[in-house]
Amino acid sequence: MLIDCNTCAVRGLACHDCVIGVFLDTPIPPLDLDLDEREAIDSLVAAGLVPPFRLVALPSPESAERGIA
Repeated sequence: MLIDCNTCAVRGLACHDCVIGVFLDTPIPPLDLDLDEREAIDSLVAAGLVPPFRLVALPSPESAERGIA
């Protein structure tokens, strides 16, 4: 999973309630989480210990040209 805060549509608005903002200062450079890291974060989220990801990816210019959201 690639997390890039620079492409998040709610950057700034939802950073305070995003798991990335809990663990790291935001914005961050792109971060690539492997399966084990993602499962560990999902376990913390499921236990109510941290908020979930709030990343809302902006559509890329290429997808916008093709009409894909």
